[in-house]
Amino acid sequence: MFNLEPPKKAAALINQAYQAASQVLRPISRKYDRAEHAYPTELEMFAAVLDGLNSSGEGGAGASGLRGDHGKSTTDGENRNGGNLRTVLGTIEMCWGDVGLLLSMPRQGLGNAAIASVADDEQLKRFAKLWAAMAITEPDCGSDSASITTTATPDGDSYVLNGEKIFVTSGQRADAVVVWATLDRSKGRAAIKSFVVEKGTPGFEVVRLEHKLGIRASDTAVLRFENCRVPRENLLGSPEIDTRTSFAGVMKTFDNTRPLVAAMAVGLARAALEETSRILAEAGITVDYDRPAHHQHAAAAAYLELEADYEASYLLTLESAWMADNRQPNSLPASMAKAKAGRSVVDITLRCVELVGTLGYTEESLLEKWARDAKILDIFEGTQQIQQLIVARRVLGKTSSELK
Repeated sequence: MFNLEPPKKAAALINQAYQAASQVLRPISRKYDRAEHAYPTELEMFAAVLDGLNSSGEGGAGASGLRGDHGKSTTDGENRNGGNLRTVLGTIEMCWGDVGLLLSMPRQGLGNAAIASVADDEQLKRFAKLWAAMAITEPDCGSDSASITTTATPDGDSYVLNGEKIFVTSGQRADAVVVWATLDRSKGRAAIKSFVVEKGTPGFEVVRLEHKLGIRASDTAVLRFENCRVPRENLLGSPEIDTRTSFAGVMKTFDNTRPLVAAMAVGLARAALEETSRILAEAGITVDYDRPAHHQHAAAAAYLELEADYEASYLLTLESAWMADNRQPNSLPASMAKAKAGRSVVDITLRCVELVGTLGYTEESLLEKWARDAKILDIFEGTQQIQQLIVARRVLGKTSSELK
């Protein structure tokens, strides 16, 4: 049974992540929001600590991915609170500090989560020290990942990649990129595979960096692959094209990373709510949990609505990670968590800006920054609209061709 409280054994991790967020990330949050594309050198000290947490099984800021714990089944009814739940709990705390800075953390990219989730044992060992970004979106391919046009052509002991990727988080700073490409465009979705492409590989070029609304501490790049030769052993998963399961296997990466993005949204929403509560209290407005909302100040009533959305997002996120720990299919809960948390964090941060008036619209508070940071969490790793479509298909039992 899913417990609504964080497991006691995760208390040390939660405290460590909170201390890092409060003592390091939060104090430099505004600095790197203003200095877009400047690398946050203060983060270097965390790389070794987070590596240690991940390798010890304690879970770090996201790189451990979501995969069944040590292949153990829980069919005997045993409840497991494993690395997936710990990773989500750590991510929430770190993003309470700053989302963009978490995304800038060495070896904690979404590409690392993808590798940790689907790589074989040999690949896990070989790529253990790499900082990996993830490259999926293309100029003519956004939410429909099945429309990818970047090609991977077998040639001897290598694959030759050709194509362009956009909006790649940590695309310039990372050591490698997990690239989605098709082995045969005539075979559609089934031919799409993911490849680990290391920086310095001939034919791999960072074209430019994007200027963004939010998460400015994190670099977002456009990448080009022109006759880029990648070793066959850098393909993640099976090289076989199986029209029944291949694309489903690649798409499972999203089941593994969407709870992490939901956790980012939960952490950011909590930060905004706490700051708003503090500002309202200074203005003499307190939230009374023992009185009905309609008997309280209008700002307090609005705050209670936002807090309810936060709690729902938090519980859905923890459930999706808990299900992964307990070897239960989590595709539907992962999409539900991503949809709810992504939408809620945008609503929460914008309404928090409104509730505190001018303080929410100036740089005197971080609320205006958080309102800008929030929107990306409703977009990347599958937009709000796509998440709702996935949920509808699962609930109604429809295929992608039946419900578009």
